[in-house]
Amino acid sequence: MKEIIDAISRAAVRIKREIEFGDTSYSDHINKTGDTQLKLDIASDLIIEEEFKKIPCVKAIISEEKETAQTLNKDGKYIIGYDPLDGSSLIDVNLAVGSIFAIYEKEVNAKSIVAAIYVVYGPRTEMVVAKDDVRLYRLNESGEFKEIKTIKLNQKGKLNATGATQKGWSAYHKKLIEDIFADGYRLRYSGGMVPDLHQILLKGGGLFSYPATTDTPNGKLRLLFEVFPFAFVFEKAGGAAIDGKKRLLELKASHIHDTSPCFFGSNEEIDRVLNEYAKH
Repeated sequence: MKEIIDAISRAAVRIKREIEFGDTSYSDHINKTGDTQLKLDIASDLIIEEEFKKIPCVKAIISEEKETAQTLNKDGKYIIGYDPLDGSSLIDVNLAVGSIFAIYEKEVNAKSIVAAIYVVYGPRTEMVVAKDDVRLYRLNESGEFKEIKTIKLNQKGKLNATGATQKGWSAYHKKLIEDIFADGYRLRYSGGMVPDLHQILLKGGGLFSYPATTDTPNGKLRLLFEVFPFAFVFEKAGGAAIDGKKRLLELKASHIHDTSPCFFGSNEEIDRVLNEYAKH
């Protein structure tokens, strides 16, 4: 596992430099989920692939930017699903973006995740590693990630990050969100999954929601590279993650680009979602 974390650390330093000095324009390519790729998306994907190719324990990689899984070492133990540059469209307005990694052992399903890692590229570059617990690391002047603290969620938070197009929300989801705001929660939503979830984790709790909508009834966020790794992080931090009714880490993906509605948060907020969604 240390080899994988070291490879992600090296990739993060390289991606950070690409974000600061690379070409931020759009390419001519569209990925599997229909998004036009930034040149930074492609560059970040290649950087991560190059670093994982150096690691014999990595059997295969599955990327948001690739249509199919790619075998690296047939005798490897781990399969890594990753989003190389989540929220990359925010780079033009200089907001934080991130990379997300799920480390699967032997096979790709929620029950085989053994670790999840994400990196935030903002004013500071930070990496969060979830195994038995959740630990925050920060990039220092020497280009090394140094441990800062262990992350633990409170039972109840104060933040409400509400995703998806509101005109496509169900009436009961709209009521849930309005009720949460009426109880004094503060809106925090940048449009980037990594920085928004990172804020909830570091501020002690709250709710991030990306529900089913009329235009995306199966949700928008991808199970293998976004939903499963963050569900693992939130559970290890003492919180919870559901699709509205069911624990996310009990779901199964039939295709590497499958999506799901998702809710991540501290326990009190997730209980509110369960209670409201159980009525419908």
